[in-house]
Amino acid sequence: MARTVVPLSDSKCDAAKPKAKSYTLFDGGGLYLEVMPSGSKKWRMKYIRPSGKPGLATFGDYPAVSLKQARQKREDAKTLLAQELDPNDQKREAAIQRKQSEQSSFEAVALDWHASMTKRWSPDYAAVFLRRMENHLFPVIGPRPVSSLKTRDLMLPLKSLEKQEAPVIAERMKQAISSVMRYAVQHGLIDHNPAHDLKGIVTPQAVKHRPALPLERLPELLQRVDNYSGRALTRLAVELSLLSFVRSSELRFARWNEIDHKKALWTIPGKREAIEGVKYSERGAKMKTPHLVPLSRQALAVLEKIKAISGNSELIFPGDSSSGAPLSERTINQALQRMGYDTKTDVCGHGFRTMACGSLVQSTLWQKDAVERQMSHQERNDVRLAYTHQAEFMKERRLMMQWWADYLDANRQEHVSPYDFAHPEEVANVVKLAKKA
Repeated sequence: MARTVVPLSDSKCDAAKPKAKSYTLFDGGGLYLEVMPSGSKKWRMKYIRPSGKPGLATFGDYPAVSLKQARQKREDAKTLLAQELDPNDQKREAAIQRKQSEQSSFEAVALDWHASMTKRWSPDYAAVFLRRMENHLFPVIGPRPVSSLKTRDLMLPLKSLEKQEAPVIAERMKQAISSVMRYAVQHGLIDHNPAHDLKGIVTPQAVKHRPALPLERLPELLQRVDNYSGRALTRLAVELSLLSFVRSSELRFARWNEIDHKKALWTIPGKREAIEGVKYSERGAKMKTPHLVPLSRQALAVLEKIKAISGNSELIFPGDSSSGAPLSERTINQALQRMGYDTKTDVCGHGFRTMACGSLVQSTLWQKDAVERQMSHQERNDVRLAYTHQAEFMKERRLMMQWWADYLDANRQEHVSPYDFAHPEEVANVVKLAKKA
C-alpha cells in the first residue's frame, strides 16, 4: 500500500531548518522540497521520462518560488509528460531560444553593426551615433527580436522624433534602422528587410544653404576686407579663406609644415596631429584623404604676410591668447559681421566656397570634375574612388586657382562677370559691334 503524503504548507516550509545532511519534505505527485545543509531550500520533482528512465526537474529556490508556484510548475510538467515531452528537454530548449532571442534583439544586432562600422568612422562620430541609438531606438525597439519587427514597429521611434521636431536626427535614425536590418538579412537572422518600406516616412527638412554674396557685390566685399580695422591676422585669414575656399577647420588648424612655397602647394592631410586641449584639432581634409590646394601668386603673398606674424608658431593661425591654440571657429564670421554683413542672410565664411564654385562654373573654362576635385567633393563611389588620385586634374587646378585669384583682383574696382573675365575677346567683339552700330 502506497504511503500517504501529507501536503506541505507555507508554515512547514518556513520552519524547515538545515541539518548536517540534506533532507526532503514531500508534497505529493513527485514534488518535494530539499533542505540543504547550507540552509537553502530547493524545489525538485521526480518523474518518469517518456523513454521510461527516471528524471529529476528543479523548479528553483524557496521562498523565491513559493509553494503555490512550485505546485503549478509540477502541473505544467505533468501536462508536458502527458504529451510525451520531457520537462527538462523543454526547459533547455526554452533557454536556448531565449538566448538566441537576446542575441538577435534589435539592440544586439545594432551593436554588432555599429562595431563593424567603427573601422570606417572617427571615434567621435561613432560615439555620437551610438548615443543617438541608445537615446532614440533602443528604448522603443531595442529588446525586440529583429525577426519580430514589422515596418509599423520600426516607424515608432521615427514618428516620436518627428513629434519632437528633430527631423535631422529622425532621418539619421531611419538610415541606422535600415542599415541594422540589412545587416540582419546579411547574417541570416531575417529573410526580408522591413525597413525598405520606411522610405518617405520621415518628412525631409528643407535644405538651408549657407549664405553667399551675389558676385555683383564682390567689389564691395573686397573693399571691406581691405579696410578691415581689426586684428591683422584675422584680415589675412579672411583673405586666404577667400583665395583658397577651403573649409573652416581645414583653415583654422593649418600648420606651416603643410605649405610648400617652392611648389606653391598646400597639402591638407587627411588627419592632423591633435593639439592637447583643443577639440577637433586632429581634423584635416573633410574627406579624410589629403587635399591639394595650388597656391596662386596672391595666396603666396598673403602667406608671406602671415609668416611675419605667426612664423614662430606651428599653427598658421594661432589664436589671440596662446600660440598653441588656433583661431576660434567664429573668427571669420565675426570679422564679416564687423564689416557690416549678416552672416545668416548675407554671407558667411562657408559662403566663399559657393562664390568660388559658382564663378569657376560660370566661366566655362574648367571641367566639372576638376572643379569638384578642387572643392574637395570627393567621389564616394568605391569603384570610381579606386581610380581617383588626389592629384587628378592638377595642371588644370593650378591654372584654375590662379584664374580665381586674378578674377578677384579684377573685381576690386568694379564688377566683371566670370564669363566676361574668362572670354575678353568676346567682350571686345561686342564693343566693336556696338561702336559700328
